[in-house]
Amino acid sequence: MSTASACRPHWPVKRDLFGVEISAVTCSEACDAILASAHQGEPAIVSAFSVHALIEAATTAELAGWVNRFAMIVPDGQPVRWALNWLHDARLKSNVRGADLMWNLCQRAAAENLSIYLYGGTPSTLARLVGSLQNAFPAMRIARAESPPFRPLTADEDEALIERINASGASLMFIGLGCPKQDIFAAAHADTIRPVQICVGAAFDFHAGTKPAAPVWMQRSGLEWLYRLGQEPRRLWKRYLVTNTKFLAKLVVELTRKRVRSLPYDKQLEQRVT
Repeated sequence: MSTASACRPHWPVKRDLFGVEISAVTCSEACDAILASAHQGEPAIVSAFSVHALIEAATTAELAGWVNRFAMIVPDGQPVRWALNWLHDARLKSNVRGADLMWNLCQRAAAENLSIYLYGGTPSTLARLVGSLQNAFPAMRIARAESPPFRPLTADEDEALIERINASGASLMFIGLGCPKQDIFAAAHADTIRPVQICVGAAFDFHAGTKPAAPVWMQRSGLEWLYRLGQEPRRLWKRYLVTNTKFLAKLVVELTRKRVRSLPYDKQLEQRVT
């Protein structure tokens, strides 16, 4: 057990991006906080936000209210990291992709004897994901891998699910339901599910090999969305057209406000007049 994991969780500071509280954090820091919470048996919710997830929350007051109560939201997309750096001087050198967060957590969970619960994806994707994780981390303990139905759960089904999760002994629960479904699920079970819930989006597909991840150079350039659009144009074109446009508009407004606030008072008055 690492020193960081043995102490009580220290959740990184959050910064406001368009009304959504995003954590200014590295992948290593995020893992430390999550594993500390898991070792202490303290429930928590963590999510990885891309531009799409950020805008979904920023434009939906109810969703923003839920996710702002999460222990941590990591900057999944490079543009989200850039916004943190530009607006809050966060000085983050890299983003925290949900897929990378999941992989690093699984590696450390195997070493620290923590079991995991996988929830999401199709049965075939889950079978491949389990195989991939067990091949990479032979000591990995997977308490259960469960594919939910493509419909809302009944009250009885939901109660049975909670019982299975809590009885499994898992310390970490990875949720791969897509945005915002996974965040709504986690928020709805904040007071009933005991493992740390970690919403990781398409990480299940990437690690199972059912969907290819973008080349590293595209990830680093903030073009992962473009790669995914090329893979699934019919499903994703509207999402990226709308959310990317809204993100850019909101970012320009906030950067302008920051510039005005940095001016001397008399210059601020001139800006307001013009």
